[in-house]
Amino acid sequence: MFAVFRAHPTGDLAKIGEAHLKQDLESKDRDLLKSAARKVSTHATVGSLIGMGLGLAMAWRIRANRIALYNAFQTALRPTEVIFANGRREAVPDLDPFIRPTGWGDAATFGAFSLGGLFLGGETGFLTGTASATRTISKDPDSRIRIENAFRKFQVDVLKREINSLEKATASTSTTGSGGGGDSGYSSDKRGSWDRLKEQAAGLASNLRR
Repeated sequence: MFAVFRAHPTGDLAKIGEAHLKQDLESKDRDLLKSAARKVSTHATVGSLIGMGLGLAMAWRIRANRIALYNAFQTALRPTEVIFANGRREAVPDLDPFIRPTGWGDAATFGAFSLGGLFLGGETGFLTGTASATRTISKDPDSRIRIENAFRKFQVDVLKREINSLEKATASTSTTGSGGGGDSGYSSDKRGSWDRLKEQAAGLASNLRR
């Protein structure tokens, strides 16, 4: 949910990415990527901590103001009843239970403001870290080109993997549902998705060859 806690890619995608890092990039390119990744992580962590600290400070300020308001209300003279023109008397309800500070209210205030500050600070830090990482990579044009090409190749491999999985799903669907006509729309949707992914992979491959 928060930028500082974002998980890294795992499984087959991570293996594909590691293969491209080793095959398509030089050692200085990998060092440049590691430096950029550290900047993003550092900015997100620092932003999250700053945001959470500001949220806690705001929650403390609100709690102090609420206590001061309650104390002022306690010491002020308050009417106990209202007398109408016809002589009818009505007691004024006691508002003390509604404005008295409670532990649950303080916990909710601190929790909401700290989580909100953590989210806003983390996302802001993630954006600034991404911008800083982009500037770091752009300093070396040759490395930037190699990194972009490696990323395109990674995208092509991911699309090929998706195409293979869709081909297997389409084959199994056509085998099991060949006797019924209700699955024809589902199979056509699968074929349409496969065709779109195939076109995307072909487009990326053609751009990579340019």
